[in-house]
Amino acid sequence: MRRTLIKSATVISMDDVIGDLSTGDVLVEGSRIADVRPSIDVGSGEAEIIDGTGRIVIPGLINAHMHTWQTGLRGYAANWTLLEYFRRMHAGLATVFRSDDIHIATLVGALNQINCGTTTLVDWCHNNPTPDHTDAAVRGLIESGIRAAFFHGSPKPEPKPGEPHFSEIPHPRREVERLLAGPLADRDGLVTLGLAILGPHYSTLDVAMHDFRLARELKLIASMHQGGGPAKTPGGWEKLIEAGLVGAGINIVHGNDLPDELLDRMVDLGVSFSVTPENEMIQGHGFPITGRLLKRGVRPTIGIDLESVLAGDLFSAARIALSMQRALDNAETRKASGMIPATTTIPVREALRWITTEGARMLGRETQIGSLTPGKLADLVIINASDLNLFPVHDPVATVVMQTSLANIEAVMIGGAWKKRNGRLLVEALESKKELLAQSGRRLVQDIERQGRAA
Repeated sequence: MRRTLIKSATVISMDDVIGDLSTGDVLVEGSRIADVRPSIDVGSGEAEIIDGTGRIVIPGLINAHMHTWQTGLRGYAANWTLLEYFRRMHAGLATVFRSDDIHIATLVGALNQINCGTTTLVDWCHNNPTPDHTDAAVRGLIESGIRAAFFHGSPKPEPKPGEPHFSEIPHPRREVERLLAGPLADRDGLVTLGLAILGPHYSTLDVAMHDFRLARELKLIASMHQGGGPAKTPGGWEKLIEAGLVGAGINIVHGNDLPDELLDRMVDLGVSFSVTPENEMIQGHGFPITGRLLKRGVRPTIGIDLESVLAGDLFSAARIALSMQRALDNAETRKASGMIPATTTIPVREALRWITTEGARMLGRETQIGSLTPGKLADLVIINASDLNLFPVHDPVATVVMQTSLANIEAVMIGGAWKKRNGRLLVEALESKKELLAQSGRRLVQDIERQGRAA
């Protein structure tokens, strides 16, 4: 069995029993963490020894929401509001994607997530008009080597004459069953299946009922966007709750305009929430609901959302979520008392939970990933804390949350296998993959611009 021992590192385990170790070791055996404590002796057995001096070891990050199929359009939508995005992406660019475009975007997007320290990616794929598009996305995730939850969605073009609107189309059972019988059959595999459904905000009540029941029957997480203008089905959530379909396994993305009473009911029922703070503020969703959740005793998970708009760095997303909520809390205190708050409302460790343990909990995999705990899968990140922008380290958690960037990610391990070492991704033919991505992006833009001129 392959063994790896990381010695003499600062360890932020995110395990409440183990805690933080100022100088500690992490032993990996096979695909799992075998031990986390000071001074582990591996005896005479063969093991790879990694000198962790000047390094910080943390659990692999969990990106709770990203539309990875848009990687080839990086920055293209940076100046769009949400309404422009609906019109120009879903009703426009998305319609000219070939399966090869989906494959290379998902592959390179997932590789970039590994490069940035993400070991688990929730790939919310809602541009899959054919099984070939779906299979291309799944293949890209598998080829990347990332741990992923592939949330199978549905495209949202403008309907042609005689066609139903996408809000009237139930999630395709046959396609979900095909995936469960084929490439995503292993519920504990490296890439697993979830549902990216429309939900009552974007579908009719009949469709929402169908999709919620499908997810429950197949025991799959049902994730849905909530926000972006008036709901398709006013009062839909109340009817779904009355039908007993809302509870654990339901994931709300965004949720900026949820009324307090409905948010209370959702929290009480065990619904999880994924915020994408930077994109929500950029595109006009509203302020992230981070603070509203914390006041109700629950934590959010954090996602990137759209690389067509912003960067894929999860450390930055967590930092933005933390900073935005601190700003709102500070403003509330100043308005009420005329004074700056006596102390901060959210410690930095909270933000690290949002991108580690909470992501695992949302996926129902908290016994497998999210912390450096013996018995869990060996998903971890090594940060070079000797780098100029991090040194000296006084508070390792603050260093990770407030100062770490892609430049400091020295190594990434997923399931006991190194995916990045010495600051370099361990992937073959990366330059050729980048060129395929560039070709895809250029063709997509040219095709949609050609259609616009023809119209």
